[in-house]
Amino acid sequence: MSDTVWSYRDTTWSQDSDLVGYDVEATDGSLGKIDEASNDAAGQWLVVDTGFWIFGKKRLIPAGAVTGVDHDGKNVIVNMTKDQIKSAPDYDKDDWNDDSRGRHTDYYTPYSSR
Repeated sequence: MSDTVWSYRDTTWSQDSDLVGYDVEATDGSLGKIDEASNDAAGQWLVVDTGFWIFGKKRLIPAGAVTGVDHDGKNVIVNMTKDQIKSAPDYDKDDWNDDSRGRHTDYYTPYSSR
């Protein structure tokens, strides 16, 4: 699995910070709020509650797609459009396994270049 996809570009973005509750901004507008975040060494990611714009589905976004964090404004920026996030694999916390992680890795790798 690609480490780039599952790691923040800047390790200070998640260091000593809980990103839950932060707003998430795509390149073309607001995605929603962070509902859950992982800072595990094996994989860092955010779960975004998208609200109504994709029927309340949650999307898991690997940390490698994050291009900036504004702790003062409680805002996380990703280098994807809302449609790209909408097209991402579904996230089901109860069905998170190596296969679903692999689908997310494959999908998000192009958005996670350094």
